[in-house]
Amino acid sequence: MTPETARDKLIVALDLPGVAQAREMVAVLGDSVSFYKIGMELVYAGGLPLARELAGAGKKVFLDLKLHDIPNTVARATAQVAEMGATFLTVHAYPQTMRAARSALGGSNLKILAVTVMTSYDDSDLAAAGYAYGVKELVARRAVQALEAGVHGLILSPEEAPDMRALLGPDMLLVTPGVRPAGADIGDQKRVMTPARAIANGANHLVVGRPITQSPDPRAAALAILAEIAGA
Repeated sequence: MTPETARDKLIVALDLPGVAQAREMVAVLGDSVSFYKIGMELVYAGGLPLARELAGAGKKVFLDLKLHDIPNTVARATAQVAEMGATFLTVHAYPQTMRAARSALGGSNLKILAVTVMTSYDDSDLAAAGYAYGVKELVARRAVQALEAGVHGLILSPEEAPDMRALLGPDMLLVTPGVRPAGADIGDQKRVMTPARAIANGANHLVVGRPITQSPDPRAAALAILAEIAGA
């Protein structure tokens, strides 16, 4: 795998408290990173203009908004994100929500990713929330529904990636959070894997936040993960 290919596979999560810190992190990482995730924490701190800024500078932007609302609201929000120049947008993997987002893309290049089961959940968390399915069964059910809805990819744990790749074929994008280098603190994640194993399991893109952004040397941490991806 070339360094350019590896760099496209790594998405750095800018899960930071403010735009100033996010801009500083982007500057520190420089040309080592080409793809950034902006999630709810940063969006609520004024991060949407930063998303436009990064896209305008040639970076790829993943807006992790996890949309889920009535179809009209989801469709209109999706159209707004498409206009911003983002590359990925997340919605929750409910059939009605996925169909609404997919219908609003127009001629844009925005790709819709459906969140199957959060990587901080395990079977006991789903049972507590009233689901009749365990993690594996619910991920598979939502994956098939995502394929039927015509969305471009899934957010799922690297543990589920091999089964979903076999189930869905080569064209569905599989984007995996819960990626931690060997020996790293797993934080609040419950279903985690190293970068090399996640790529070997069929993931197209890896979302990595704290192991990079909380490192004493974020650029070195990113380059180490890129090297592991390239060697996978």
